[in-house]
Amino acid sequence: MSTTHRIVYDDSSELSGIEDESVDLVVTSPPYPMIAMWDEMFGELDENILNLMKDGNYDDAFELMHKQLDKTWNSVYRVLKNGGIACINIGDSTRTFEGVFKLYNSHSRILNSCLSIGFESLPSIIWRKSTNAPNKFMGSGMYPVGSHVTLEHEHILILRKGPRRIFDSPESKSNRNLSAFFWEERNKWFSDIWFDVHGKLQNIDVSRERSAAYPFELASRLINMFSVKNDLVLDPFLGTGTTTKAALCSERNSIGFERDDTLSELIDKEIRESRDFCNNYVEERLDRHLEFIEIRIESGKEAKHKLNNHEGYCVSSQEVDIVLSKISDIEISSSGYEVLYEPLDR
Repeated sequence: MSTTHRIVYDDSSELSGIEDESVDLVVTSPPYPMIAMWDEMFGELDENILNLMKDGNYDDAFELMHKQLDKTWNSVYRVLKNGGIACINIGDSTRTFEGVFKLYNSHSRILNSCLSIGFESLPSIIWRKSTNAPNKFMGSGMYPVGSHVTLEHEHILILRKGPRRIFDSPESKSNRNLSAFFWEERNKWFSDIWFDVHGKLQNIDVSRERSAAYPFELASRLINMFSVKNDLVLDPFLGTGTTTKAALCSERNSIGFERDDTLSELIDKEIRESRDFCNNYVEERLDRHLEFIEIRIESGKEAKHKLNNHEGYCVSSQEVDIVLSKISDIEISSSGYEVLYEPLDR
């Protein structure tokens, strides 16, 4: 089996070159409006944004920033297949202008925009970021009224285009079985609050001024939750390439759009050198499952189903056909990258 991965260094407002209804899943985190590090970028897209901010019209500037993002959400809707899912990681922003502190609600603004396009809203996820400390004094310290709560979470909006995806052929049903996740993963991943995804950057040589990358684990979970092997995953705001890395690790195809072509060398390095990282990640995933089963049996509970493709047992019959694969090679082609796989033999 192999997957292909393509990086497009271009603005994602039109998602040029992607056919209608050709993408199975979108996983992305856009630039956050009213976060200072993104002001210049939004100003490049529309100079009126910076002019409004200079004139003190901050709410209007916030709206224009989102109108730029709206173009991408419209294109995402166009390229998604019916039944396809879009997962959008977005944080709200706090900022002080002219001595006035306030919250800018990006998650609700994006949600309303996507609903107006035609998306169906599914239950979303609160990503509780452990890197933010709640003991920092905000506002007036211990005095009432003037203080405000800290922002310790971000939102992962989950949206669907049209009715639920149907697997109605023998081939699609078989591939879905191979793509299943473990029982204990289901119980953790499908909670609406994620405490255990740590918001630290990967070990990459890039400054905060150039990247606001989300963790690999976040992208990997979403890809395994809402797609099957060989699906096409799109990230219209690729950044440093985390979504691509998670897709190739999960045996999905991918396309990533990134405006900043100065990141190309870094993204290429991340992809070409991802084999060992991904293989360790997949091995650890199986090891965690086997450890969970061992503890479960020791506690007197059952795990009576045997895995068909790996040594070990599982809780439910829906898990028995799971196949975890390792990367055998990553090849460079004229159109991007081709990733080859081999069975995980543990």
